[in-house]
Amino acid sequence: MTTKDNEADSTRRTVLKVGAAVAVTAAGGLATQGVWAAGSDKPEKEEIRIGFIPLTDCASVVMASVLGFDKKYGIKIVPTKEASWAGVRDKLVNGELDAAHVLYGLIYGVHLGVSGPKKDMAVLMGLNNNGQAITLSKKIADKGAVDGAGLAKLIKTDKREYTFAQTFPTGTHAMWLYYWLAAYGINPMKDAKAITVPPPQMVANMRVGNMDGFCVGEPWGHRAIADGIGITAVTTQDIWKDHPEKVLGTTAEFVKKYPNTARAMTAAVLEAGRWIDASLSNKNKMAETIADKSYVNTSVDVINQRILGRYQNGLGKTWDDPNYMKFYNDGAVNFPYLSDGMWFLTQHKRWGLLKNDVDYLAVAQSINQIDLYKDAAGMAKVNVPKSPMRSAKLIDGVTWDGKDPKAYAASFKIRA
Repeated sequence: MTTKDNEADSTRRTVLKVGAAVAVTAAGGLATQGVWAAGSDKPEKEEIRIGFIPLTDCASVVMASVLGFDKKYGIKIVPTKEASWAGVRDKLVNGELDAAHVLYGLIYGVHLGVSGPKKDMAVLMGLNNNGQAITLSKKIADKGAVDGAGLAKLIKTDKREYTFAQTFPTGTHAMWLYYWLAAYGINPMKDAKAITVPPPQMVANMRVGNMDGFCVGEPWGHRAIADGIGITAVTTQDIWKDHPEKVLGTTAEFVKKYPNTARAMTAAVLEAGRWIDASLSNKNKMAETIADKSYVNTSVDVINQRILGRYQNGLGKTWDDPNYMKFYNDGAVNFPYLSDGMWFLTQHKRWGLLKNDVDYLAVAQSINQIDLYKDAAGMAKVNVPKSPMRSAKLIDGVTWDGKDPKAYAASFKIRA
């Protein structure tokens, strides 16, 4: 047993003695009264409805249910297929869903009231890193727009309105798309038109000419290539290696009311993510499972190539990418880093979604449930990073470390 496990067990014994606990994250997060109330860590709510969008990165939620990791922690996860991120947002806010496989930036947008109804929200854990892509249509690729530089040149020389799709205004795909366009001198708010399209509808919309490009999660980037209608201009891991992506999100109200349930749900999904990343055969089994019409509803071969890091760009280039979609990576994927949440806030400010600077750190501390995650990680025997902050250098060479978010948000030349 590790030192961290011993510390967690010691803490648990102390709390059991007093019969109740108030857990507040060391970083200042949401207070959850009644954890282990009356000496019990039994989940308060045993059947949990978790929404998901048909994307490869819903896999750990689905597999937690299919493989029975949920039963180990005294709950039953009911994966609920949803049609759009706006639908996920609405059902989380009104309580139809208990939790969801959801865009990181959606949770932050709802919390601050800049993407629909305002409600206090919670991020329990990260579900995956990497594995999204920006696709450009074959029509503009044939004119030289096969990468960022080629697209920038085409927009300058072939004047017309260019349309790019993302999946939700404050979501991850919008931020990857805007960041990448701006890195090549294209202002997504002035030089192009941005529209919102649900992930499963991206390929069909490109097929009929409704857009010049889109950013979405797999398998829809690869599906555009398999269908011969698009090319991969860039993967999101080339924009930011090991970037945060989907999270297990819920409302702050749910965490307060059902802390044991939230912890059990997090532990079960953690185990599923670890199982997926453990072996090649597990990844293939996962691909076969989620390809079913109940989940992603596509062919297995559209999912299993990129989940193994085997990429093709639709122009004859193939490569093996070591930075493919990860669901666990020794726990590094799943820890709810404060700096990750803060980054989305800086981009919301950059693109005018937030009109004023906020207390970036305080917002992240209130949303990201670090102490609850640590306890769930202890239950699942998952390593926890030493710091709630991390740094990375993005595609434009700019480093993000979370130390001065206000200055970072104001530093970009191209902005709203």
